Amino acid sequence: MNAPVQSNKKAELLATTVEHVDITSFDARPIIDSMRKMSFSSRDTARAADIFSMALEDETCSPWLILAGSTSAGGCMHVYRDMVQFNMIDAVVATGASIVDMDFFEALGYKHYQAAGPVDDNILRDNYIDRIYDTYIDEEELQACDHAIYEIANRLEPRGYSSREFIWEMGKWLSEGNAKKPGSLIQTAYEKGVPIFCPAFVDSSAGFGLVKHQKERAKAGKPYMMIDAIADFRELTDIKIAAGTTALFMVGGGVPKNFAQDTVVCAEILGEDAEMHKYAVQITVADVRDGACSSSTLQEAASWGKVSTTYEQMVYAEATTVVPLIGSDAYHRDSWKKREPRQWGKLFGK
Repeated sequence: MNAPVQSNKKAELLATTVEHVDITSFDARPIIDSMRKMSFSSRDTARAADIFSMALEDETCSPWLILAGSTSAGGCMHVYRDMVQFNMIDAVVATGASIVDMDFFEALGYKHYQAAGPVDDNILRDNYIDRIYDTYIDEEELQACDHAIYEIANRLEPRGYSSREFIWEMGKWLSEGNAKKPGSLIQTAYEKGVPIFCPAFVDSSAGFGLVKHQKERAKAGKPYMMIDAIADFRELTDIKIAAGTTALFMVGGGVPKNFAQDTVVCAEILGEDAEMHKYAVQITVADVRDGACSSSTLQEAASWGKVSTTYEQMVYAEATTVVPLIGSDAYHRDSWKKREPRQWGKLFGK
């Protein structure tokens, strides 16, 4: 691949950084209280906030964050970090892109940028700039992220790792002084004992670094590490069995959504008694008419024995518009202060 041509154009395009919203800096409770008296998506959002608050107040409940899409790059990165930091979340299931291309990427000191307006994507390619809707990423910096993953893989014992275990190693690596931006989701989860799972881990910047690791090791006749997807499923199911009552706070859908929901079915297959997820919120813009799992309603999930319909709410909204409100509402209602941290990483000696 040819080196990109450095130009003033690239600096112009990457002039304005995305600033992540801080849920501790404003109190959304009055907004949520007002929305509760409205209709349409506002009332749905208020009920979703109420269900999440109920989950946090339930001493028997373990809430999980289920994350898909690009909201981390779009300004919600610190919302998810703070939900872990302030003991609102006991486990995370996410896409590899959310965890690696966005969170780990910024932990290395890189930024996401706002697009100033429409631009020819061929011009972006000429300047090594990747686009997520109206957000830009410097491709050269993303390749540095790939290389960091490669370095972490090279220092590990050559064997199978669940994504949870590898991301734990990423958090450890960051905490050892390699983080240019402290307080990433990965590092915070590592320090708080909150496991992060990426069931499609290599569908991200991590994939490039891991492929390079395996190719070079194989060429040299050396064993290499690998990601064990079956271990992912087994470990998250172990958490579900140990947790008992659980809540899902889902942003988007995709593989993370179904993976988290399927733990109930997997436990049953293993002969273990695991109740359906008691509390569930999903924020999505997906249309239900195509029959895809990403857009399946929580009511539909009940037919599979995955989610109880007593405390569930679909919110059809673009997530960056409502996630900060729900997060701020939960933070300022203080229920998290009374929760006992589960630290599910201890199940696996981490």
